[in-house]
Amino acid sequence: MPVAIITGASKGLGRALAAALAERGWDLVLDARTGSVLEETARELAGHSGRVRAVAGDVTDAEHRGELIAGARALGGLDLLVNNASALGAEPLVRLDALALEGLRRALETNVVAALGLVQQALPLLRASRAGGAVINVSSDAGAEAYETWGGYGASKAALDQLSAVLGEEEPALRVWAVDPGDMGTDLYRAAVPDDADPRPLPGTVVPAFLRLLDERPVSGRYDAPSLLVAS
Repeated sequence: MPVAIITGASKGLGRALAAALAERGWDLVLDARTGSVLEETARELAGHSGRVRAVAGDVTDAEHRGELIAGARALGGLDLLVNNASALGAEPLVRLDALALEGLRRALETNVVAALGLVQQALPLLRASRAGGAVINVSSDAGAEAYETWGGYGASKAALDQLSAVLGEEEPALRVWAVDPGDMGTDLYRAAVPDDADPRPLPGTVVPAFLRLLDERPVSGRYDAPSLLVAS
């Protein structure tokens, strides 16, 4: 069975994608900071054919990243790495003139530095994947467009997009996709803009776009889920 590491997998998009891969029989290594919620997710997914390992911790911790890689190695290797864990930098979001620099550092450390650190540790296993290794870095339209109060978070996602593009050039045998999932009703969005009462799509509605990438394996690059769904 193929093996995937998914960060930020206890809820939202990470959990929805993990459920979809579990239904396909994938073996999973799941990460999240809150151990009790992650264990609950793992128990729910354990009824499928694939094996599920829950490894709670913070992706900014190098030792924890090593534990995720060890978990994949114990399952036989690694075919897919999904960098989904994200930090906003401020909750709720604020304008740049009020953004605490420590918050910006946290967003960059989680969304960029930790993602690259996990990629670096995962590369030997991804290169050895018989199915062809792949990396999905979950991006945002805030990384490509200018929205008031989204500057810190958007800057971190723009940096992640650039790292993804360069990694795709440097690792031509792999697939490296930066994916903007579009609007979703997640805890992250509610923390960012708590006063927004407009309903937003559930994370599970965009999962078919991610599965399409895995099925069709287009060239490395930046993709947005809504376009993938329309074109399917």
